[in-house]
Amino acid sequence: MLDSAALARLTRGFSEARVLVVGDLIADEFLFGEVGRISREAPVLILYHRETNVVPGGAANAAANMASLGAQVKAIGLIGYDPSGEALTKALQNRGIDTSGLVIDPDRPTTTKTRITAGSLQTVTQQIVRIDRESREPAGPEVEARVLKALEERIPEVDIVLVSEYGNGLITDRLIARTMALCLQHDKRVIVDAQCDLRKFRGATAVTPNQPEAEAFVGFPITDDESLRKAGEVLLAETGVEFALITRGSNGIALFESGEDMRIIPAFNRTEVFDVTGAGDTVVGTLTLALASGATPTQATLLANLAASIVIRRFGTATTTVVELEETFQKQGAQPLMAQS
Repeated sequence: MLDSAALARLTRGFSEARVLVVGDLIADEFLFGEVGRISREAPVLILYHRETNVVPGGAANAAANMASLGAQVKAIGLIGYDPSGEALTKALQNRGIDTSGLVIDPDRPTTTKTRITAGSLQTVTQQIVRIDRESREPAGPEVEARVLKALEERIPEVDIVLVSEYGNGLITDRLIARTMALCLQHDKRVIVDAQCDLRKFRGATAVTPNQPEAEAFVGFPITDDESLRKAGEVLLAETGVEFALITRGSNGIALFESGEDMRIIPAFNRTEVFDVTGAGDTVVGTLTLALASGATPTQATLLANLAASIVIRRFGTATTTVVELEETFQKQGAQPLMAQS
């Protein structure tokens, strides 16, 4: 249960929490335009460019969400020697995030997702196309060594570690092994949001796959409560974590803990969904920060779900604040947020 007293207690602790995010940093680039006319050269729209914004995406978005909630955040990740890397670094620094752990790899581009969007006075802004620039090659030995050094220097300084993996080459087997060993040595909790084999993170505190990722991991489709419960049991057994989440979009979040019944946290906002871009990063970032502030797994999941219900009301990759969390909680009549067994 998450009531107003628990919410206030946890959010007061956010500013004291020291969090390290290790993962695939993404520059989310939004190019905004207004529809002009049909081109004479081809049957395509001509957009009149209005502005271009770069905001943190992927692991960087999880870091930005925690910073927006008041945490002290350090980031470790790879960027290229390019304008996107510079823009992403600046965007993180503007949010108060320590970027001294960012490593430049001149042989790869900064992972960049460019969303070309358009609107007019009569319509809402919508995506037209997305262009991805990325490398999925594993980091080379020299770059990997620099990342490992950054890990060794920063893990002792933080309270909790979030590993966020999108398949862009940073999270190698060696890095996983070293991260887990250092966290065990320094008694740090590890939260994992990864698309790779979650068994590699055995001994982490929690894993947070979405439903398609969970289905791929367990090897069968999730079609009802029985298959969902079985998937959670397999996740716990195969990863050895304390608890696991399966995020399910409009169907909410399923929470699994050893020796406990499956709990379902319903989606708090199913009718005012504008854009789900980055909502998963909001969930895992808020979950990590809540755990660092002393939340139980159920409280942390409820709080993460509440945060996600706010950011999906906005266009693009978004974050939320403690004030917005409290206001959203109050709008529901300050009724405790509950999980269903």
